[in-house]
Amino acid sequence: MTCTSSDNNHTLPVELEAAVINFLKSSLLVLGVASFGMGAGSSLAQNDVKIGFIVKKPEQAWFINEQDAASALGEQKGFEVVRLSGEDGQQVLSAIDNLNSQGAQGFVICPPDVRLGPAIANRAQQYGMKVVTVDDQFLGPDGEPMAEVPHLGMSGYKIGRQVGDAIAKEMKARGWEPQSVAALRISNNELPTAKERTDGATDALLDAGFVSDNIFDAPQQNTDTSSAFAAASPIFSKNGRFEHWVIYALNEESVLGGVRASEQYGLAPDQVIGIGINGSGAAFAEFSRQKPTGFYGTVAVSSTMHGRQSADNLYTWITEDKQPPANTETTGTLMTRDNWEQVREDLGL
Repeated sequence: MTCTSSDNNHTLPVELEAAVINFLKSSLLVLGVASFGMGAGSSLAQNDVKIGFIVKKPEQAWFINEQDAASALGEQKGFEVVRLSGEDGQQVLSAIDNLNSQGAQGFVICPPDVRLGPAIANRAQQYGMKVVTVDDQFLGPDGEPMAEVPHLGMSGYKIGRQVGDAIAKEMKARGWEPQSVAALRISNNELPTAKERTDGATDALLDAGFVSDNIFDAPQQNTDTSSAFAAASPIFSKNGRFEHWVIYALNEESVLGGVRASEQYGLAPDQVIGIGINGSGAAFAEFSRQKPTGFYGTVAVSSTMHGRQSADNLYTWITEDKQPPANTETTGTLMTRDNWEQVREDLGL
């Protein structure tokens, strides 16, 4: 290689020419390494994902399972899951602020109140975060589901019908006449998911010949066992003429509250058929009791699947820009004292 000057036609000395060649080779090598480093850094940044998983009742087994499953998926795929509690609107907004300070790109949430949807979505948008809901779906100002926020949950009405159908089948097996049986409907009509489930169970019972006047509402202030117990106790006291009772509600914790109230009133286990929804530790503990209780069963849904799938949907959305479906619905499997261990294994609970 030779290099000429525009002012003269002299050739560079051999030693200088060699030095120039070595310099250019070194420069190209450095540029190549730099370019590779930039590419690798870009790829790493894409996979350096942190998401939040916010639940409304962190002490309940269902939500523990969901967060555990999301965390396990994060370890498998190489992203971080920050587990947070959001038991009211202020706590949810604080949790989102917390995630933003940690550099999270999005979060999964089961909201404490579905009407908080617009406020939560707005805060997420301010921070440039993606958000998906699990279990309970956001409602907009018009009271309709916010289809723009991807959701994974159960078909509340269909799950409820499974409960009602299972109760009717067990009533028939015990020889109970529908006209002489009372139903305790532990209700929470402020929560659309709860209403969908109890409406589904009610419709299934009515279709099976149940008498609508024999269905008694016990409105609960919360969705746990103690709240359901407080709501259910007066219903038994006021309606002592019924010998047989069926109990249904939003979840198995609430049904267990009703069962405990029936026991306090003096009803024997064979006078009660209580069927819940979820398939969590509360049901497992009840099935593990030496003697059966009025808690006959629960329609089990995989909380593990809900946690894993919702987290995976969000991760894929963040890394591949593929927005999840607007609404994905799951169904359940009846779990009783006779089959609970097998169903638990099958559903990965």
